[in-house]
Amino acid sequence: MTAPARVLAFDVLRRVESGAWASDLLLAHSAALDPRDASLAAEIVFGVLRFRAQLDYLIEHYSGRRQKLDAEVRIALRMAIYQLRYLERVPPHAAVTDSVDLVKRARKRSATGFVNAILRQVNRDAVAWPTREIELSCPEWLLARWESHFGAEAAAAIARAALHEPEKYTRGGRIQDVGSQSIIPLLQLAPGQTMLDLCAAPGNKTAQALESGVRITACDVHFHRIAQLKSITPNLLVLDGTQPLPFARPFDRILLDAPCSGTGTLGRNPEIKWRLTPGDLDDLHGRQSALLENALGHLAAGGILVYSTCSLEPEENESIVSAVPPAQITDTLRRLPGRDPGDGFFAAVIRR
Repeated sequence: MTAPARVLAFDVLRRVESGAWASDLLLAHSAALDPRDASLAAEIVFGVLRFRAQLDYLIEHYSGRRQKLDAEVRIALRMAIYQLRYLERVPPHAAVTDSVDLVKRARKRSATGFVNAILRQVNRDAVAWPTREIELSCPEWLLARWESHFGAEAAAAIARAALHEPEKYTRGGRIQDVGSQSIIPLLQLAPGQTMLDLCAAPGNKTAQALESGVRITACDVHFHRIAQLKSITPNLLVLDGTQPLPFARPFDRILLDAPCSGTGTLGRNPEIKWRLTPGDLDDLHGRQSALLENALGHLAAGGILVYSTCSLEPEENESIVSAVPPAQITDTLRRLPGRDPGDGFFAAVIRR
């Protein structure tokens, strides 16, 4: 019988190929598993996504030529090679047998001989990676961008950091990233202030802000996401912040933690690096600009707005806040994976 952990990992990776998010699927479907199985499933899923370029190269390396493979066959091979080369405590025969069974389960029985032949050759010998894209398991266009903006050493460090999960921290019972926790202090919150959290879900920063005694109105464009905040604040609104906002009074403080490409979170969300395209940055830029313009229109005199993203890309950061008079930008923050602990973030402090 195929191990439940590998069945779940295989099913999650198939759905990720169609646009789903690995962390959401694992959270939704691993509750019924033994904790050790749930942990192994997550390790396989995120390992395959982080090291995908290396794994695909190894498939070619062991087969001797580039292969055109069905998605299910490639996923099963990625899973097995990852376990055989990158994990220490997985019995090799279990990884191989279960991967062959997964191919059969996916009704690709004709490929079982090929899969067996590939996996019999897998070992832990060092491999000379032919390109930095493969060695760092990151698309070359992203590496080139980061090299242009931050330098070659920083670009490589960002990509290497994305091959590992960032350390987790707990605050108020919620698991948060240490970089994420650096944003709220920029608002200089005090008891009694009114605060607008324009893109609030999933609510980690909202909960952190509430520790300061502010009165928060939390908003998000998706009902199912804003509903997750019911346990921490009753003042919730479903709205699209790119459209005119319905508020009659200005706010003392505004947090605009804008939806973004997430390139600062590749260690946590590795599928982003295989999905993102340069064109996506243009689309996000338009939404982010509209959000900032609308938010600024509801900031009280003397108030503070913090614009933040978990993106490394200038189009989503410096380019957005360049629309604000420079004298109103009193501080900026940038965290880079590989240089700073946790995810990458950008923030700009705007004072009216």
